[in-house]
Amino acid sequence: MTQPVFAYILYENGVADDTALELLTAAAKLNPDASISAIVAGSGAGLDAVCNAIAASYAEVWKIDNEALAYVNAEVLRGMLVRILPQGCIVLAAHDHFGMDLAAGLSNKLDAAYLPDAVDFEGIENGKLKAVREEYGGQVSTHVLCDISKGAVITVRPGSFAPDESKSAGGQVLDKTADAMEGGLPGGARRFLEVVAAEVGDVDITKSEILVSVGRGIEDEDNLEIVSDLAEAMGADVSCSRPIVDAKWLEKARQVGTSGQTVKPKVYMALGISGSFQHIGGIKGSPFIVAINKNSRAPIFQIADVGIVDDILDFVPELTDKINEIKG
Repeated sequence: MTQPVFAYILYENGVADDTALELLTAAAKLNPDASISAIVAGSGAGLDAVCNAIAASYAEVWKIDNEALAYVNAEVLRGMLVRILPQGCIVLAAHDHFGMDLAAGLSNKLDAAYLPDAVDFEGIENGKLKAVREEYGGQVSTHVLCDISKGAVITVRPGSFAPDESKSAGGQVLDKTADAMEGGLPGGARRFLEVVAAEVGDVDITKSEILVSVGRGIEDEDNLEIVSDLAEAMGADVSCSRPIVDAKWLEKARQVGTSGQTVKPKVYMALGISGSFQHIGGIKGSPFIVAINKNSRAPIFQIADVGIVDDILDFVPELTDKINEIKG
């Protein structure tokens, strides 16, 4: 019997997170024969909009609508999900702040296996899933066997799977609120207080169409000038990875990543950035990615559309000169 697969979908302001279609691809790679359903929890008109939109991609969409989920609390949601999920199922979630909060405890409640931060799947044999994870900041790929015979909760690294944009499912939306609420609202020790928006600096990189992003490969603060020159030549804004902010070379508002800003540019140029999942997690919308790094094994090359192995201190000034020459 094929185990059903569920994908927990995040959304904001009535729009599903980019990982919604990535999880669909991941589920199909995990088990091409499985029935794949989406779960969306929240409250209000935005919830219905998301459910109807992703029904074009998923065979079924399970909706949980309750005012207590206006800001979804993973602790409360776990109590709801355990009431509606079938025994032995597989649940996928994005490996982000919320997914990490939800998944471990959910696997415990379901008495299922827990596999965090998967970047690929290589098939199921005798009830064991062969999955790929990355260690040491993406420098090493590890192959792990996970016994999923009793079900599993798996978090998938954002950006690891290409989004499935076929929209060929024509699925239906099923309201599971009554079943999820049977016995009352699950208790929780935590409660939502407020959302603290990230500080916006002199440039709002969340609205930039072209970003030239710099990492520790720049080596010295004085070398940031060549990055600014390239950005000016390209009509781009300058962003960075966390080490640059930690060194206080650029302001926090310029940081891209899970602990910084989430950006959706059309073009993203990564200069001397290794490509940790914390950084990649802040890049949404499938931009055209150009990576320049002297380490040929840098994880950033796994997602780059164009990869150049070179020292940015040598390559970037030449690229800037060439762009200016073309512009005349």
